[in-house]
Amino acid sequence: MPRRQPVYFLVTPNVLMLDLAAPAEALRMAGHMQDEVAFELVYVSSAGTTLDTSIGLTLGPFEPLPVTLPDDALLVLTGTVSHPLPVAARPFDAEHVAAAEAHAVTWLRDTVRPHHRLACICTGALLAARAGLLDDRLCTTHHSNCDELQALAPKARVVANRLYVEDGNIYTSAGITAGLDLMLHLIGRLTDPLCAVAVARHMVAYLRRTGADPQLSPWLEGRNHIHPAIHRVQDAVTADPARPWSAADMAELACTSVRHFTRLFREHVGTNPIDYVHRLRIGLARELLANSRLGIERVAERAGFGSGRQLRRVWHKFDPAPPAQARQAARASKLK
Repeated sequence: MPRRQPVYFLVTPNVLMLDLAAPAEALRMAGHMQDEVAFELVYVSSAGTTLDTSIGLTLGPFEPLPVTLPDDALLVLTGTVSHPLPVAARPFDAEHVAAAEAHAVTWLRDTVRPHHRLACICTGALLAARAGLLDDRLCTTHHSNCDELQALAPKARVVANRLYVEDGNIYTSAGITAGLDLMLHLIGRLTDPLCAVAVARHMVAYLRRTGADPQLSPWLEGRNHIHPAIHRVQDAVTADPARPWSAADMAELACTSVRHFTRLFREHVGTNPIDYVHRLRIGLARELLANSRLGIERVAERAGFGSGRQLRRVWHKFDPAPPAQARQAARASKLK
C-alpha cells in the first residue's frame, strides 16, 4: 500500500489561480507517476465555502479550517492579488477579505507545529509572517513584496534574489510560477528526484535545483538554444538520465549521424553529449545523497553509473569536493 501524504491548501479570497492550480496539478501528476506515495489534497478556506479568485472565477466548495492537522501534513499557503478581475453583480468586499485573512492568521498561529511542513507560495508568505511562523527563518516572496514581508516579520531573514528558500520545515517561494518550482522540489523530497523530473517533463517545465544552490542546475544548463532535434534528445536524457545512453542512441533520436550529432550538440549546448549525460547523472546523484540514506553504490546504480568508483571519478570532473562532503553539507544545511 502507498504511504498517504495529506496536503492542505489554505486558500483566501482573491487567490492567484496559478499559485493554487500549478502546485496542485504537479501533486496530482506525481501521484500517478509512482506507487510509493498517495497525495491526498484537501482545500480549506477561512472565507466560507466559496470564494472569488484573481481571474473572477468563483471556486468551491471549500472545507472549513480543521481543528488540527495530521502530524505529517504539508500545508500550502497560496498567494493573493490586490486587484482581481471583478465578479459580475458582486462588488469587492474589502472587509470580508480582511476578516478572512485575520481568521487564517489566527488559525495558523494556533495550529501549525514544528513537525508540519509549511510551503508558502508567493505572497502566502505574508500570512505566515503575520502568524509569527517566519521568525528567525530564511525566507522569500514575490520581489515586489519583500519589503512588506520584512516589515511583517522583522526577525526573519528575507532574501530577494531566490527562486525559493528552504529553512527547516518552512519553504517559501518567489512569485507565481516559482510555486511550481518549489512544488517540484518538494515532490523530489516526498517521493524521489526521478518522479520530480517526470512531472516537470510532463508539465513542459524545467526542473530547477534549490534557489540557494550557487551552482547552475544541470537540468537547465545548455537549454538556451532553439534547435528542436537537440532539445528532443535533451528531453529524453533528462527524463531518464540513468539509462545507458551512448552517442549512437542520442544521434538516432536526433535523426542524424553520430559525427553530425556530436558537432551539433557541441555547437548548441557547449559540451559533448556524454559529458552532458554525466552532468545530469551527477545532479541526480547529488539529490540522492542529500535526500536519502542510500550508500554510494546504490546511489551510483540509481544515477546510472556502473559503480561507486565510476561515480567518484566522474564526480571529480565537475566538483573537486568528494560526494561524501556534499552529503555532509546537505545534512548540515537541513539542521540550520
